[in-house]
Amino acid sequence: MRIAMIGTGYVGLVSGVCFSDFGHEVVCVDTSEEKIARLRGGAVPIFEPGLEALMARNVEAGRLSFTTDLAAAVAGAEAVFIAVGTPTRRGDGHADLRFVEAAARAVAGALTGYAVVVTKSTVPVGTNRRVAAWMREAAPGAAFDVASNPEFLREGAAIDDFMRPDRVVVGVESERAAGVMQAIYRPLYLRDFPVMVTDLESAEMIKYAANAFLAAKITFVNEIAALCERAGADIKQVSRGIGLDGRIGNKFLHAGPGYGGSCFPKDTSALARIGQEHGVPMRITETVMAVNEATKHRMVEKLRDLLDGSFNGRAVAVLGVTFKPNTDDMRDAPSLTVVPALVGGGASVRVVDPQGRREGEALLPGATWHEDPYEAAAEADLVVILTEWNEFRALDLARIARAMRTPRLADLRNVYSPRDAEAAGFERAAFVGRKGIGEA
Repeated sequence: MRIAMIGTGYVGLVSGVCFSDFGHEVVCVDTSEEKIARLRGGAVPIFEPGLEALMARNVEAGRLSFTTDLAAAVAGAEAVFIAVGTPTRRGDGHADLRFVEAAARAVAGALTGYAVVVTKSTVPVGTNRRVAAWMREAAPGAAFDVASNPEFLREGAAIDDFMRPDRVVVGVESERAAGVMQAIYRPLYLRDFPVMVTDLESAEMIKYAANAFLAAKITFVNEIAALCERAGADIKQVSRGIGLDGRIGNKFLHAGPGYGGSCFPKDTSALARIGQEHGVPMRITETVMAVNEATKHRMVEKLRDLLDGSFNGRAVAVLGVTFKPNTDDMRDAPSLTVVPALVGGGASVRVVDPQGRREGEALLPGATWHEDPYEAAAEADLVVILTEWNEFRALDLARIARAMRTPRLADLRNVYSPRDAEAAGFERAAFVGRKGIGEA
């Protein structure tokens, strides 16, 4: 099939490349000439394991191309995916649909025949009907159906998620549109991956409900972790104990410094706003948002306690600043709360992150960047593990402790155990949801 993908951000680029690997002819469109030039040259503007090689293979096969010419890309397409950004709108927390509206109106004017126009962007309930209205207003004679096809890609594992999904959700209103969408996803259907067809509003709601639920699991375990620290329990054991219950499951039960990224903060905020607009307050979601922010600030106080109440004049090595490993995404990362608090408090902050520097240098002013964690830890007063990159999972802790001015560790991802830290020679160490070293 011939597919046009409007937007080459994270979702659009990964989806476009993977659709081309299914055998479809895909043209990816973006308004940025610089980005399209880079893509044509084989450069991927985001860090996602495996994406560059997959993109190169499909470009070479002639199934994947890139352009700034939306009209040329849409002409003759059987499906047009809208995968533009829907950032949180300033002031009210709602998703900003300006880019979706602009794309819908442009697509309507470029259609040369019937096509299914598919919203891949995460949008509030009711948006697809607005997309149809915008298109009819822009081009009254255009022949199209709209569809909702939310994405469920995890950064760092997006290709595997696309090729081996838990489910594909498709919201449509006509048999014709359903047929087109089923043909697009036929390679997955043939391998028995669930392709779920719903109405438009249900598809839109599934995305928000799924992300809000996962954010709630993370926040719940972080709140339990705070209680464990006071009550003397160990969150690692507690998480395992509740996760073995099949009704709960063991995923998203890892205590840490709070969630971040491109989806959970934005989507929980949007869901809360949708609830307000419909007179059905999303009280659990609103609480999740508040507790998550409090968790990030609790991490700051944990570090302050390790440094005897003050950051001033202290040297701190921060290992990992992206919101999760295997991505370069800094959006709403806990580091954006932690590092500025350290710098603002007078600390000298040394950052090590395999992929975070490209975005992080501008977002974390005052910090210095290092390639080697041992170099960053030399003569430091505190080492903080903030993102659990594989590079930080097998550190020589004894070497780090010996090189430090005051051997203190804050493992905010529970990568190591208190026993590991004590054996390595740390005089004080703090974890999340478990008893540390040198604590009363």
